[in-house]
Amino acid sequence: MVAGKKDKITGDSLGTGRRKSSVARVRVRAGSGKIVINTKDLETYFVHEKDRRQLTDVLTTTGQTESVDIVIRVNGGGTTGQAGACRMGIARALVSYSDDLFPPLRDGGFLTRDARMKERKKYGLHGARRGTQFSKR
Repeated sequence: MVAGKKDKITGDSLGTGRRKSSVARVRVRAGSGKIVINTKDLETYFVHEKDRRQLTDVLTTTGQTESVDIVIRVNGGGTTGQAGACRMGIARALVSYSDDLFPPLRDGGFLTRDARMKERKKYGLHGARRGTQFSKR
């Protein structure tokens, strides 16, 4: 299976998620289903329902909505990228929390890294691919 990480002091399960330019460091511990992101609760930090659903889909798939507390530190990128990073971090932390959760998370595609990144700007161009405007005269 996947080797999980645990905090040596508190015993929390750790997971790191990345998407685009966002990085999320996730801690999972036994609790009552509370989710804290950058010292704010889930509804305050992620205003849009689609971003909140990305996080909660991981927990509903594994049936852990009411049994674990999650603390997330996320930075970089925008809200959608951060939500995707948090989703992957939660999935990885849940695997280190309990190895039995690996098959449903893998089958749901929660452990797969979305490799799409912003393409870099090339010299001689205005952007990554946009060139100069052609002038016939």
